[in-house]
Formats: sequence, structure tokens, C-alpha cells
Amino acid sequence: MDAKLYKRLEKSLGVIDDHGTVGPRLLDDAQRLWDRVRRFIGMGLVPSQTLDLQALELACHALQLPLRRPRLHASGRPTRSTLRERTEEAAELLIGVAIGEASEELLDRTARILHEMPHRNPMFEEAKLLADALNLEDFGLTGLINLALQTDRQGGGVGQVADGLEKREQYGYWHVRLKDGFHFDPIRALAQKRLDHAREAAKRLAGEIAEDKL
Repeated sequence: MDAKLYKRLEKSLGVIDDHGTVGPRLLDDAQRLWDRVRRFIGMGLVPSQTLDLQALELACHALQLPLRRPRLHASGRPTRSTLRERTEEAAELLIGVAIGEASEELLDRTARILHEMPHRNPMFEEAKLLADALNLEDFGLTGLINLALQTDRQGGGVGQVADGLEKREQYGYWHVRLKDGFHFDPIRALAQKRLDHAREAAKRLAGEIAEDKL
């Protein structure tokens, strides 16, 4: 990525909320997402020579922009955006952040990747890779920590995290996510492996909470 463009993104993502809090979370998440996409490319899932790597990397950073100001429920508590909401907002915010440092052509290519991500059958291979990389965030210990952070923002604690994990199992959440959340079978298999890790951690957490009640 162009150094000046990265500096502009670094400045924008260095402030992680609308209270002016400074921290590395959003930049770290953008880099981890980009690293994950590159790993998938290295797996040979799609012909790498056809991919727009510049737009893909920029999209990984753009996806973090909406997280600086979480959507609010009618009750005033933060709520999780849908993938479509997040990608549309990311494309819109990216223009304001990157204008003057990125060409109109690059911004247009990046926006098209973002807009294609929520589709069941995206037109672009870049959108498929990026969607799978982002959806993998829900799985494993990474997903468990993200759930804990989200629960904390909504005023919950350890007990609410455990309840949330139990409800996901009861309602078949993971079955649906595995079935519909991935375009590439090797990534789906990786998600299943990570899910096994998270289930073990959830089991141990539930056990510790049960011990406290004895």
C-alpha cells in the first residue's frame, strides 16, 4: 500500500471510538484480516495472478472504519451490524478518509469488492476471499474473545458470555454459519477446527461458573 495512504488510514483507525480513545485494536484487526487473506491466496484457492491485491488490502482496512462508531439499538446499547450494513458503510467512509491519497480508480475497485461481499455468489473472487476471511473471525478463541468484547460493550459480563455461547449451540447458530458463511471448503474446514477449540473453551467456562454455584 502507498505510504501516504497507509498513514492516512493509520491516523483514522488509531482512534477507535467517537470519544477519541487511542489504541491499536482496529489497525491490528485490519492487518490480521489482510494476513488471513494472503494466507488463503497462498493456499491456491483462486488464481493469484487475477486478483487485485491493492484493492483487497485497502478493503481490509476499510472494513474497520465503521467500528469506530458502533450502531445503537433502540435501547441505546451497541448492536452488531449486518455484513451488508458494515460493507456499505465501509465503502462510504473510505472515500472520506482516502480521498486525495488514493486514485478514484482504486477507490472504485475497492468499493465494488466491499459491495459484493454480502452476496451469496459474489462476482469477484476478491469478495469471496474477503468474506470468508471476515466470517472466520466468528470462530475459535478469536470469536469467543470478540463475543466477550461485544458483551462487555452491551453491559454484560462472564455469565452473559457463557449464556450467549450456550444459546448459539441451542439454536443451531454454528450449523448455519458453517453451511452458509463460506465460499471455499478448505476455509470451512478451518472454521470447523476452530469451532472445536471454542466449544472446549466454552465447556470449561461453563464448568467454572457451575463450580462457583456449589
